[in-house]
Amino acid sequence: MGAAATVALLATAGICLVLQNLLMVRITLSASTVLVALVLNSAVGLTLLTSLLLFRNGPGGVAEAVSALRSWAFLPGLLGSFFVFAGIFGYQRLGAAPTIAVLVASQLVAGLAADQLKPGAPALSAQVSPILGALLLIVGAVLVARGRLS
Repeated sequence: MGAAATVALLATAGICLVLQNLLMVRITLSASTVLVALVLNSAVGLTLLTSLLLFRNGPGGVAEAVSALRSWAFLPGLLGSFFVFAGIFGYQRLGAAPTIAVLVASQLVAGLAADQLKPGAPALSAQVSPILGALLLIVGAVLVARGRLS
């Protein structure tokens, strides 16, 4: 997949994330707790992914997934569930745009830090453009969310 197709895929995923959160907020309006929306989201995802794994690899795929379980392997699911919960909470309390602005800015900062931890990462002094971009994004996030944070 080329760079343009990858960017298109990421842009589509970003749009889908907004739609997902809006729909999950709607689910929470008719449920007693946000947990209902989170359980439905996870159940649909698990069912779809398990079905795809079975279709592609048969029962051996499920066995491989089970054998890949380690104590730390639960962390991505916990982190993902927290991310989805925080998104729904933000959409309800702040609105879509401020929530997205804060999430994207924080992801960019964490991503820059993670890239710096990789072996062979360029010196921090060579990262002027990405750091400037992150600072501009942070300023943008503050401007977008400012009115909702008071």
